[in-house]
Amino acid sequence: MGQAKDRGRGVYAISVAAELVGMGQQNLRLYERKGLLEPGRTLGGTRQYSEDDLATLRRIGELLESGLNLAGIRMVLVLEADNRRLEAELRSGNARRDAVRFRSG
Repeated sequence: MGQAKDRGRGVYAISVAAELVGMGQQNLRLYERKGLLEPGRTLGGTRQYSEDDLATLRRIGELLESGLNLAGIRMVLVLEADNRRLEAELRSGNARRDAVRFRSG
């Protein structure tokens, strides 16, 4: 759980994040305005990008290269997030079922 939490912690300034993913800072601001990602903020309001944000930005780049527009990318990102959530729920349900079987068997 600690690693997952660390991946979501904002540590990169916009200039560093833009350089790491090979995009312009203005693109990162645009993607935020369009609701494609939501970087953390310092108390002063400075954006702080996490490893998860960088992964999302890389995914946005892949989808742009595939020819999707930002509205299509938003739909893909939402569907992928829903799919990850459902897979986690399924794994959790299977683990509970297996635990019950083990105890009663």
